[in-house]
Amino acid sequence: MKNLFKLLFATVLFAALFTTACTKDDDDTDDDTVENNNFATLKTYMIANDMDLPKVLDSWITTAANVHTTNTDADPANDFYIIDMRNGSDYDMGHIEGAVHSTLADIVTTAAGSNGMPIIVVCYSGQGAAHGTVALRLSGYPTAKVMKWGMSGWTSTLDSWTSNVSDFATSNSNYEAAPGNTVAAASYPDPTIEATATEGSELLAERVSYMLNKGFQGVASVDVVGTPADYHINNYWTEEDVTAHGNISTAYRIKPLGLADDTYKGYNPTKTCVTYCWTGQTSSMITAYMTIMGYDAKSLKNGANSMIHSDLGGHAWDVSSIVDFPVVTK
Repeated sequence: MKNLFKLLFATVLFAALFTTACTKDDDDTDDDTVENNNFATLKTYMIANDMDLPKVLDSWITTAANVHTTNTDADPANDFYIIDMRNGSDYDMGHIEGAVHSTLADIVTTAAGSNGMPIIVVCYSGQGAAHGTVALRLSGYPTAKVMKWGMSGWTSTLDSWTSNVSDFATSNSNYEAAPGNTVAAASYPDPTIEATATEGSELLAERVSYMLNKGFQGVASVDVVGTPADYHINNYWTEEDVTAHGNISTAYRIKPLGLADDTYKGYNPTKTCVTYCWTGQTSSMITAYMTIMGYDAKSLKNGANSMIHSDLGGHAWDVSSIVDFPVVTK
């Protein structure tokens, strides 16, 4: 009887330990599954609500001339709601008449004052504004736009572009001269998104807030060209453009770049993913979006203009692009 009692006791104890261990393992697995499913949930939500990256990149930029002409039209109903993201002291020294000041972190809150007016986001060069525009387009303002070249294109007194163009890469061994030689695209697993929300719209709002609070994610071209192997680089050009202008060594050419067609899988979630374009404005839009989607994403500052400026033709920054419209002080 005593031996039977010991056997029963051991059996019960083993069952309890086994159940506890299984419960813990199940809980851990559930936590991991929720975390890993955040990307899938967000991806599904973005596609279903017409927020795939190609849609976000549709008609996202306008010119200083268009902003000026529209805002001096006789009908105020045609005016833009202009959000100026530069720092407060620079805004006070000179801004577009009627523009409201904001920061990247607060841009969605500031946009609530637009009262249905189309939104234009401006900054120094048009690059930081692109981050803000992505946030707005994913937060109920799908027609928000960037003003091309930023305030540099509005007036010569605020030109921050001329000092940031360069041809240094044309003589650098880490830049593949035309016709270029990009790397064949690979396919990588999805990134992991850590978040408290699990439902699509709330998850997106949390990720947009994360991106805005993280701030503009840019990297200098001298750093990327200096050590291209440190980055996962995407040259966001057409094949014809690569043939004409070359590319940074080890760069991929992933275009189009979308969720629905799985071309986003060309981005490596384990490395810093640097996107570059002509001016750093399109790449900033992409970087903001990919940050929201869980990637360690960076935009090449000033794009190819910072590397091979003289070779870019119509895509090159030129002071003749400046219209010299008036600014007002606070």
